[in-house]
Amino acid sequence: MGKKVGIRFKPAGKVYDFDPGIFVLRQADAVIVETKQGLCLGFVAVPPSAVDNQPEGQVFKKVFRLATEEDLLQAEINLETEKKAMVYCQSCIKKLGLSMNLFAVENAFDGSKLTFFFTSESRVDFRQLVKMLVKELGVRIEMRQVGIRNQAKLCGGIGRCGREICCSTFLDKFGPVSIRMAKEQCLSLNPTKISGQCGRLMCCLTYEFETYRALRSELPKIGKTVTTQKGMAKVIRHNPICYRIAVRLEDGTEIEIGVDEIVTESQEERADV
Repeated sequence: MGKKVGIRFKPAGKVYDFDPGIFVLRQADAVIVETKQGLCLGFVAVPPSAVDNQPEGQVFKKVFRLATEEDLLQAEINLETEKKAMVYCQSCIKKLGLSMNLFAVENAFDGSKLTFFFTSESRVDFRQLVKMLVKELGVRIEMRQVGIRNQAKLCGGIGRCGREICCSTFLDKFGPVSIRMAKEQCLSLNPTKISGQCGRLMCCLTYEFETYRALRSELPKIGKTVTTQKGMAKVIRHNPICYRIAVRLEDGTEIEIGVDEIVTESQEERADV
């Protein structure tokens, strides 16, 4: 039976499985692992555990070694290099008049490659830009165009709730979000109120969607006519969390009542008797 350990390379990045080998690892330990890009610095996100029913032929790459003080120092040097490369690249973009929004630079752990992340509404011819960067920085250059949601994840920010946005703290992948989720939770459909920093629908709309859908399935549908203690009324709104509904009486008065205040058929029959 094999073992695996979950390694994360960025604060809110995806967790990748590796073979811990002979190392005794705990959560948040810094390690050096082998990847397609070479050796990288990562941190233990999921402690080592046994692998049950591992598919035949699946082999995890091994943890190369524990990170040293020199490795952590190299990571700080890489951060400084990224800042300088960012400033220089922005000046080149302005000089060339390119229609692109550069927002992040990532340096390989060994300093052999710099990856520049940008967004743009159209395709960008950055061949001349790459030549300028290679001449100035002397390393391999990769330009990567990403979506607006990925930009928010990399840059971070504060959401409407007053907390740091979810995608930059704990979400490791983006799930589908639809306007139906906002409707199900009786939220305002004003785009400015249900959109996140990226301008897309907020990821947190998915968190309570299933709960609201389950609660609303137990309430009379909007538009349905029900019998209340004050007479016939039409359902106009739901308050699923409080298990209440807003109704409009025959005289036009709007009131909010609990679901248990609706007169059922059996109750009506007992009242007639």
